[in-house]
Amino acid sequence: MVVRMAAPIPEHVRNIALVGQDGAGKTSLAEAMLFVSGRTQRMGTTHDGKSYLDFDDEEIRRKFTISTSVAPVPYKDYKINLLDTSGHPDFIGDTIATMYAAEMAMFVVDAVDGPQVMTTKLWKEAEKMNISRSVYINHIDRENADFSSAMALLHARFGKRLSPVTLPLGQQADFQGVIDVVRMKARYFDKDGAPERVEDIPAEYQERADSARERLIDAVAEADEEIMMKYLEGEELTQEEIEKCIHDAINQGVFVPVYTGSTIIKQGIQGLMEDIATFFPHPREHAAYVLQNGDKIKIDETGEPAGFVFKTTADAFVGRLSYIKVLTGVLEPGQDLVNSRTGDKDRVGKLLVMMGKESTEVKSAKAGDIIIVPKLDDARPSDTYSASGNIAIAPIPFPTPLYPVAIEAVNKKEEDKLGTFLARAAETDPTIQIRRDEETHQTVINAMGDEQINTLLIRMKENANVEAKLIPVRIPYRETIRGKAEAQGRHKKQTGGSGQFGDCWLRLEPNTGMGYEFVDEIKGGAIPGGLIPAVDKGVQDAMAEGFLAGYPMEDIKCTVFDGSYHSVDSNEMAFKTAARIGFRACCEKANPIILEPMADLRVSVTDEFAGAVMGDISTRRGRIVGTEAGDAGETVIIMRAPYAEVVNYTRDLRSMTRGQGSYEIEINGYEQVPGDVQKKLVDEYQAARAAGN
Repeated sequence: MVVRMAAPIPEHVRNIALVGQDGAGKTSLAEAMLFVSGRTQRMGTTHDGKSYLDFDDEEIRRKFTISTSVAPVPYKDYKINLLDTSGHPDFIGDTIATMYAAEMAMFVVDAVDGPQVMTTKLWKEAEKMNISRSVYINHIDRENADFSSAMALLHARFGKRLSPVTLPLGQQADFQGVIDVVRMKARYFDKDGAPERVEDIPAEYQERADSARERLIDAVAEADEEIMMKYLEGEELTQEEIEKCIHDAINQGVFVPVYTGSTIIKQGIQGLMEDIATFFPHPREHAAYVLQNGDKIKIDETGEPAGFVFKTTADAFVGRLSYIKVLTGVLEPGQDLVNSRTGDKDRVGKLLVMMGKESTEVKSAKAGDIIIVPKLDDARPSDTYSASGNIAIAPIPFPTPLYPVAIEAVNKKEEDKLGTFLARAAETDPTIQIRRDEETHQTVINAMGDEQINTLLIRMKENANVEAKLIPVRIPYRETIRGKAEAQGRHKKQTGGSGQFGDCWLRLEPNTGMGYEFVDEIKGGAIPGGLIPAVDKGVQDAMAEGFLAGYPMEDIKCTVFDGSYHSVDSNEMAFKTAARIGFRACCEKANPIILEPMADLRVSVTDEFAGAVMGDISTRRGRIVGTEAGDAGETVIIMRAPYAEVVNYTRDLRSMTRGQGSYEIEINGYEQVPGDVQKKLVDEYQAARAAGN
């Protein structure tokens, strides 16, 4: 169905990312606003799988949001685009990309639990993006809920810029409505289908409301210098002046409004929508987007048609759906837009407004709005589409996936289908990276964590009919020698006709840091010059196979200094075989060892967890290199450890720091493994060979 309605102007659009910890009620808040606004006929709920927004099978099964859903809420003549995001750390990339398309991040906080780990992480991301913030304290009717305690936790975590604009009328079982501190009225939502009841503030709450209003004015007056001077001189501000300061202070980032209510019983929703329309920034007030060339671009309806993709999904019926924030101009069906990354031109077929999985076709989308465009088959997050192809925003700051797992198809005949599915998954989600490790012969996925991997496997089976299994990531060990040795390699084989004969003497010695070096010291034609390359090739083949545990060998200097040949039976194959025999005989006497890859890590944690992290690294055969202060006041611990011991560090650090730690990792160099580790690796290799693997 095509809706022939006028696209909203930028000043009448509000793009709000609902963010925070899983379970705080982000989806419930969106569902409540959809219902109270009349957009839906019933209140969608997640606990029974009847949510409009968490409609994916995996979201219904897990009972939490995995992927951002859009909820366009009509309010008066405004369009409020609610972007309901995931609060799980494995899907934080999708949440960050969604915040990039919003002007406001509303943090939903549980009244009992307070701000949790993801709240803090995403708050820092919002600060980096310089987008406005607000808070909704949910579940104020829960047992043990306490508004004052929740506010104290918020102030301790995020500072004094936060100030309530609504207060609860009672709490826990006594909660019955909210006080609108801006308009100094009490608001009650009595029953579904009835308008919100607005009355005078009950006498027993008047003093508390007056105090909150005074703190509110203190917090916002600085946004306007002229009004602030009037306030400091003791003059009373008009309602219009107060409301102007609230809008300006939110937009300038000097004030964070805090709302409260209960999404389940829909208290505090009507007033929230009113404030969103009145005070929250519209797209024109958003800070300019930075382009790849360093220039900046503001939301502008008069420019050429342009927008950037912040999310893509695959739909079984219409193919790829691209979620686009319109930057400039007006998008319309039939336009030809150029992808700045590829230079390819795509025609816009349809424009869709999504509400969960339901879509409505519209005729246009103006700058500042969020629209969905189907069948942009090569669109990826961060891509910019424009009429000229000359506009390209700087890449969305996706986190680096550091959790590696190896994967293979259960049925080897489906390896190609597996590869195709993984490639498409990586295109739509930049926090999934796929690589083929030619050394270990494994397909390795780098992801954010177990939940993301498990979701990928389930969707692979359901959507591509491919069943895959996870296997341990093979560590790219190396082998080398620490001593010098000489040995003969002699190969003689007679089969009735021409035989095979090769004879060479080799000298091996360490060549630390210099790689492989081959030296020809043959004199007097003991081995013909044309057969010397065969000796070199035989040695390199033997090095590739390893000596102790099947790992490639490196940093070895090999000298061929003597040998003999047969005028008929000597050939390249014979001398390659002789060289392999001689090489292995030398290794027996040259103190062969196994080397392991080492990882340099920079781990950022609060002081609360620094001790645990530093103590843990010693159990991983690692060492502390140093510490330094981070930009956000955290401690950065610089460490070095064997890669094998930290390959799953994402999961372990999350457990140690209750999800608050982060890290960077880089493989840097090799070191000799301890004797017990070497014995274990050799034993495992020999057992695998004995089993025929």
